[in-house]
Formats: sequence, structure tokens, C-alpha cells
Amino acid sequence: MPLYAHLMGRFFPPISNNFTWDGIFMASFSSQSGPIDVVLADPNPLILSALSEQFTRDPRFSLVATLATAEDFLSTTMRLSVRVGVIDWNLPLLGGQRVIEFLREQENAPRVVVYSDADRRDIPRRALTAGAAGFCPRSGTVQELLNTVAEVAAGKMVFPFLDVRELQADPIFQLTKRERALLDALAEGRTNKELAESFGISVNTVKFHLSNLYEKLDVKNRSQAIAFYFSARIDSRRSGGDNE
Repeated sequence: MPLYAHLMGRFFPPISNNFTWDGIFMASFSSQSGPIDVVLADPNPLILSALSEQFTRDPRFSLVATLATAEDFLSTTMRLSVRVGVIDWNLPLLGGQRVIEFLREQENAPRVVVYSDADRRDIPRRALTAGAAGFCPRSGTVQELLNTVAEVAAGKMVFPFLDVRELQADPIFQLTKRERALLDALAEGRTNKELAESFGISVNTVKFHLSNLYEKLDVKNRSQAIAFYFSARIDSRRSGGDNE
């Protein structure tokens, strides 16, 4: 049932374990590997309490912790072995995107499912680009969220409304966090010397990273890389809407 409806005590017909959600088939999860360790992070205590109840009741999961801030979430997932983290996109104080980008660079980090309002169409795309493994809108049912987490734990990518394979083929998606930051700085018109100072590396190291960046973007020089950057931003805005 929708989480907000659950909070209000309303009841809806149960959804089956196998269902199709916007063209993405969600198969029932096999528990051969044991319960899935999950950490929940949401600033809303009512939502956090309701989610905690649902994950505790489902035998597929083992709820490790419920948290309210990005800092607590990162601290917990770095200390404990967790398979999946479920977070709100607007998680204070860092925000979901920075949390995901940080975890993307860490070894043995949990896979992340973003559970958030879908009032902005670009959020699923931004979550995927940052490194999330799944997205579930709060307008959906709790069962959809539970099944999404199970699918993500099984190694799948679950994003409604998106063609994951198409986005993964996007060169921007292939960039590391450092390379994306370098491309952002490059688009601001910074020289190699300024880039070196900003990133705390040598000019030769900057040239090395730029060479890798050009290769991934399939461009030959700085001007083409900047043009690619702005073209990608325009395309993203067109597909995700005008709201920032």
C-alpha cells in the first residue's frame, strides 16, 4: 500500500510477489543467501517508523539501523556490513546525490535505493548517474519498495521510467567522481595550472586525467570536451524538465 496511506491506516488489496512496473519485471526474490541487511535513512520520523515496521515484518530483510541524516548513514554503512541502503534524495545535510557519489568510490559499500518523491522527473536519472542501483517513488506501494530492494540486493538495476541500458551507454555515466569534477571545472574555463591547484595535484597529473577524460568522451581536445559537457547538460534538462 502507499506509505502515506499506511500511515493513515487505510488498507488496499495486496500486490502479488511478481509484478510489472513500468516495463521493468520484478521477480520474486530467492532467499538462498539469507536475509538482506538493510539500513534506512529518512529525515521524516513517521516515514522512517513506517518503513522500519514493514522491513522488520518481511523475512527477506534484516534491518540494521534507521537514521535521519546523511552523516549518520555514511558513518553506519562504513562501519557495518550492509547490502542495501534506502535513502531519501533530500537527506540532510549532504543530500542523496553526494552520499551516493561518495559511496561509489568506496570498497564494499552498500548498493543504494533512492526512495523519494518523484515530483521532479530528473531525480531518477540523477540518482542513476550518481551511482544508485534503484529508485522507488513514494507514490508507489510499500510492496514495490520492498521488492525493489530485494531486486537491487540480487544485483539488478531498478529504475522506473528510464532505459537503464541507454543511460549506462552515456559517456558521462562512465566517468569517475574525480573525472566529473574535472569536467565541471574544465567547463568553467580553468587552466591546467588552476586545475592542479584546485585538485591538489601536479600539472602533469592533470594532463594525464584530461587525456583519460577525452578518451572516455571520445573527443580530441579541451574545446570539444567543454562542448560535450554543455550539450549533455542541455539534453538532461530537456529530458528531466526545467526545474532545478
